[in-house]
Amino acid sequence: MFALSALIALLADALLGWPDALYRRLGHPVVWIGALIERLDHRMNRGSERFGKGMAASLIVIAAAVLPALILQSLLGPVIAGLLAWPLVAARSLHDHLRAVETPLLAGNLKAAREATSMIVGRDVSRADEAALSRAGIESLAENASDGVVAPLFWAAAAGLPGIAAYKAINTLDSMIGHRTPRHQEFGRFAARLDDFANWLPARLTALLFTLASGSLHPWRIARRDAGGHRSPNAGWPEAAMAAALKVRLSGPRIYGSQIADEPWLNGSDRDPDATDIEPALALYRRAIIAGGLVLLVIVLL
Repeated sequence: MFALSALIALLADALLGWPDALYRRLGHPVVWIGALIERLDHRMNRGSERFGKGMAASLIVIAAAVLPALILQSLLGPVIAGLLAWPLVAARSLHDHLRAVETPLLAGNLKAAREATSMIVGRDVSRADEAALSRAGIESLAENASDGVVAPLFWAAAAGLPGIAAYKAINTLDSMIGHRTPRHQEFGRFAARLDDFANWLPARLTALLFTLASGSLHPWRIARRDAGGHRSPNAGWPEAAMAAALKVRLSGPRIYGSQIADEPWLNGSDRDPDATDIEPALALYRRAIIAGGLVLLVIVLL
């Protein structure tokens, strides 16, 4: 019945998101996980043997997320477990964040669009034009469709509440310490590799869902062709499929800090996206998530 819990979590998030009133009253599980990671990073990321210390810190965080989930799952039915998993799915917030980029971009307000885009990407967009902002937003939608929606639902369907709790702990670890910086190169390496493993299959499932939502096999062909050139072993799959479905090119050169990252293009023979491509991207995303929900429903019924 794990698939039922996953389906309930998706439906609750799609209908309600995570309301501000709940956030103010309860906070959010990812924020709790992040606070623990920050504390362990401060206390343990020093001296020698940083890889081993980072591994220990990662396992502490994962255990802190999984053990309560195991206890709760043993006591509760799949419906309540699904409601507890609800805040760990980000289908609605991802949609709303890209809408916040689209609205000022369509109005020609680059300043507001840059501010909204900076909330969802790590690159420098302070001088980005319409094409670069559109590209960054659509890439974020594609990648986070995997990280924020498909992967949590996959692990919830595979292992219930402990599965989705473990995944969110791993994914939050990667986002906070899994960077190739002097401070986290060794300390976060275990977390980064674990995140690559946890997202390997969900990333490819996301590309498949985008392909199904497009009504053509072309996105899958482009994903198979171009994904391997991406800096990430996983993110290239949903991004390439999204690019092909929209008939635009994604990835390419971008600025991180003071350095230019000369990334290869995904679906590079097509044009740059613009603000008018964001709504088709959101529509494709909605169809893909609905398709994923129907797969969960079929599993439940079977």
